[in-house]
Amino acid sequence: MATIHEVAALAEVSVATVSRALQQPERVSDKTRARVLAAVKQTGYKPNLMAVKFRSGKSRNLVVLVPTVANLFFARVISGMQQSAHDKGYSLLLCNTMANEEMEQSYARMVHTSQADGLIQLRAFNPFTGLELAADQPLPMVNACEVLDRIRCPTVLLDNKAAAYAMTEHLLGLGHRRIAMIKGPPRSPLTRDRVAGYKEALSEAGVDFDESLLSPGNFSLASGQKAAAELMALPQPPTAIFCENDEMAIGALQQLKQLGLRVPQDVSVAGFDDIAFAAYSEPPLTTIAQPAEEFGSTSVSLLIDLIEGRLGKAPKVILPFDLIERASTGPAPGHLT
Repeated sequence: MATIHEVAALAEVSVATVSRALQQPERVSDKTRARVLAAVKQTGYKPNLMAVKFRSGKSRNLVVLVPTVANLFFARVISGMQQSAHDKGYSLLLCNTMANEEMEQSYARMVHTSQADGLIQLRAFNPFTGLELAADQPLPMVNACEVLDRIRCPTVLLDNKAAAYAMTEHLLGLGHRRIAMIKGPPRSPLTRDRVAGYKEALSEAGVDFDESLLSPGNFSLASGQKAAAELMALPQPPTAIFCENDEMAIGALQQLKQLGLRVPQDVSVAGFDDIAFAAYSEPPLTTIAQPAEEFGSTSVSLLIDLIEGRLGKAPKVILPFDLIERASTGPAPGHLT
């Protein structure tokens, strides 16, 4: 079995440099790290991970709590995490929690018992609730995507209110006045902020808010389809439907087709997230693009900085959004452009 000394000799570096390249790759140059990794591959060297943990006090494992891995947006976030963690010499422990608080708390105990160094939470719940942690220290986690309003750890989020405002303003600019919104889960901060942006844009345009145009959903295809059917059955149906995620928007598109309605000639449809299928739906979906992979990479970088003592406070990082205009939105029926 190859030893670290053989790797060092082959790479023409010190044993300490080999150790840093494998454990703290950010502390060595890309050229040196590449030489060390090539020597590791050539010799077949397998580092003793238990010994590494014993010496450093770190597992180099990061726990990631995902409400559901079936969500296509989260899949992109995880992709960004994996690349960033790999580049920095950390491993991800991916946990599909289905938003179960008890399960999330059990995974948080892995950090509390040093089986993992930190945790990334992708929904608005603190899994360290009930665990004994110093009150004056940041939590060993990053809260990303759907974040708590008050949490003593770094957060990574979008300005969801501004994004929903921008999309509603886009639909108003096309002449729509009866604009429906299919919401996300009622307890989600995303839902709260996106509804607030939608209402604010209507108010500033002088359009009265109509409660009947606010329809419940849960970010699933089925809930978008169901909500669209109910909205179009109203005595005065909407001329535009803004969905709080793309999956609900695609479900709504399917329902409108079943009703014999044309998009966007009869009804415009807009989404949120810009998942891969959005550009390939029929018609292609107008949506708010979120930098999903950047959510992942930023979360990992912040967590590692926190673990390694490089963060003096818990920053709040707000990532940018883009309104992507495609063929699913058009002028309101009878509106001249």
